Amino acid sequence: MGWLLLLALALGGLGLWLLLRSQGVRRETGLPPGRVIYADTGAWSRCGRPLFSPRYRLTGKPDYLVHTDKGPIPVEVKSAAAPMRPYRSHLLQLAAYCLLVEEQEGRPPPYGILKYRDRAFEVEYTPALRRELLSTLERIRRDLRARRVDRNHSEPNRCRGCGYRRRCDQRL
Repeated sequence: MGWLLLLALALGGLGLWLLLRSQGVRRETGLPPGRVIYADTGAWSRCGRPLFSPRYRLTGKPDYLVHTDKGPIPVEVKSAAAPMRPYRSHLLQLAAYCLLVEEQEGRPPPYGILKYRDRAFEVEYTPALRRELLSTLERIRRDLRARRVDRNHSEPNRCRGCGYRRRCDQRL
């Protein structure tokens, strides 16, 4: 009988450890309450196929997809410290995941989460953000067909660190 008690204590301890580990991972990732239904990180091993929309010819893999009472919520985790407000490229990446969820579920998620190292932003998935994403996708596809595309120099530091800088005729 003593070994049964020891086994029960060991299993209880293991269960408590798993629960605390799960809660710690949730805090670190900024995940909302809900069931993780998709993960593309090492924290959970529930990675499914990438999300895909034939309508928009778009595919993507959010870091997490959490099923909440409001539906699936995409979560994108960034390793850097949070900027004052999310970068436009990060917002559009999250919007792309929201669009993919919308296509898969038949209704848009109300928001997505951008989790930086020290802060999380809950980003509302608005019709305006959706339109900006679709417009950006259209411009990207147009540029892919173009013979020459001018570089974007709105961020001089990125230009200075670019691997094509030596060959670029548009460098700053």
